[in-house]
Amino acid sequence: MTVGTELRRATAADVPALQQIAEAAYSPYVARMGGLRPGPMETDYAGAVEGSEAWVATVDGEVVGFLILVPEPDTMLLENVAVPPDHHGRGHGRRLLDLAESRALAHGLHRIRLYTHETMLENQRLYTRLGYTETHRTTEHGFTRVFYEKPLA
Repeated sequence: MTVGTELRRATAADVPALQQIAEAAYSPYVARMGGLRPGPMETDYAGAVEGSEAWVATVDGEVVGFLILVPEPDTMLLENVAVPPDHHGRGHGRRLLDLAESRALAHGLHRIRLYTHETMLENQRLYTRLGYTETHRTTEHGFTRVFYEKPLA
């Protein structure tokens, strides 16, 4: 893990960085998805920062990853976690995923759910390795999504 990584709530000033990270993190999947742009590339990040729990990982003030959480009545939706490829392997994503779990518990929620596109095999392997279980798959608007959940202690 990179020394000096900090996690903090995202602000409106972070929105351009979130958009850039989403573009960098998800653009490699466009070809796999037959030219479709993954949903996170189209997200209204200003709205996400204002209307959900948005967090950023920073190193020396540079945003190097982000997390979007949406508390629901009985679970925490992990709507998005992204780290640009040039920052992979440094522990930022793992720290953000650990934060998701602690934030769920802080809300009194004992389960996290998320979904990913069927072609994002790397993500699926990561989520399985971290204790998430596939619950189902659905196809909507041309996207086949794989749904996962993880119970929390």
